[in-house]
Amino acid sequence: MKRRHLLQGSLAVAASAWGFPAIVSSAAGRKPRIVLRSSWQTVNIGDIGHTPGVLALLEKHIPEAELVLWPMDVRNGVEEMLQQRFPKLTITKDPAVVNGCDFLLHGSGPYLTAQKDVSEWRRNTGKSYGVYGITMAAAGDPGMKIMRNNGLDAACKAELDQASFVFLRDSASLKVVKDAGVKSPVIEFGPDGAFGADVRDDAKAKAFMEAHGLEEGRFVCVLPNLRNAPYWKVKPNYAFNEEKHRRNEEMKEHDHAPLREAMTAIIKKTGMKVLVCPEDSTQMETGKELLVDPLPEEVRKQVVWREQFWLTNEAIGTYVKSAGLISNEMHSPIMAVGNGVPAIVCRFVEQTTKGFMWRDIGLGDWLFDLDVPQELQAVAPTAQAMASDPAVAKAKAAKAQAFVRQRQADTMGVLRKVLEV
Repeated sequence: MKRRHLLQGSLAVAASAWGFPAIVSSAAGRKPRIVLRSSWQTVNIGDIGHTPGVLALLEKHIPEAELVLWPMDVRNGVEEMLQQRFPKLTITKDPAVVNGCDFLLHGSGPYLTAQKDVSEWRRNTGKSYGVYGITMAAAGDPGMKIMRNNGLDAACKAELDQASFVFLRDSASLKVVKDAGVKSPVIEFGPDGAFGADVRDDAKAKAFMEAHGLEEGRFVCVLPNLRNAPYWKVKPNYAFNEEKHRRNEEMKEHDHAPLREAMTAIIKKTGMKVLVCPEDSTQMETGKELLVDPLPEEVRKQVVWREQFWLTNEAIGTYVKSAGLISNEMHSPIMAVGNGVPAIVCRFVEQTTKGFMWRDIGLGDWLFDLDVPQELQAVAPTAQAMASDPAVAKAKAAKAQAFVRQRQADTMGVLRKVLEV
């Protein structure tokens, strides 16, 4: 609780006092234009979910603004999903349109993902920009090596220094940035953008549930995750990495045994079903191998294995009908809690520090570090308790959701002040 109060900070008070210059002159006679740099890839519903989450926040809190999405990738049905939810949204990579916007907002990610683009924006336009809900580690941190990034080195610091604001999605990242002496006038905790995702395909979710005998409130979603996503299986230009593959093989049983124990406990104690489902497009195979096939027959018959990948809207449409999530992934729990659904997170060092946000939003009891042996044994009983008392679990999730929504309002208030709208 103390951590949450500390992270809450004084944004609401400070926003009215900051002397930001107006981005759009009132004489211009038009709405401010915000370009969101986001949509990093389409093989992971979390990377997809960042974008509709931030767009929904902008739509709610700054409805005056015209929104432009500058994506890295919106293929595979993602563009259509976004346009359906945000019909006024412009999606483009056209430099003329992008540079014609008034403010650039860098979306959530594992670091300053579009650092090069932020730098070019600053040099080419001289206009302001902000950073929304990222993780950041110090230069040389092992987590950044895993992410193939230099971390908070001199070049990254130079971009953060000149940002109108820098919102970090976990307290460990917040400390890194503050300790580095970043000079941005606003450096605060700001939730991952995916908390705001409200895209839902209820029709597809309903059809899938009916086809597999899943009843609302009577099933739990479980998501697998290897230490390193084997994207060489789904990305043509992603080379096989022997070191990452070896690490995956070394840790896969260790990391998934607690989930199987949780599935077994829930099925035996509550009679609920379990849906094993993916967050990225490599995880259907992982789920079957490590979560479904090893189960005894009497347990396995109560498990539904999703064989196909899905988009964020169908996933959220399913999550909101479940009793909760247990996940070795991060962003399905984020989108679940953002929609009031209980979610337990299991993390490991390869995921950087983003998992610690669960402590920051008051869900530390639902966070387990798979690199800490004594925490492994607590996963199953905690998951069983969540499923056995849905009212208590939902109340806990709702409290975290309310905290996140207040932070979202505060952070959007900062952007409004920057825009002077």
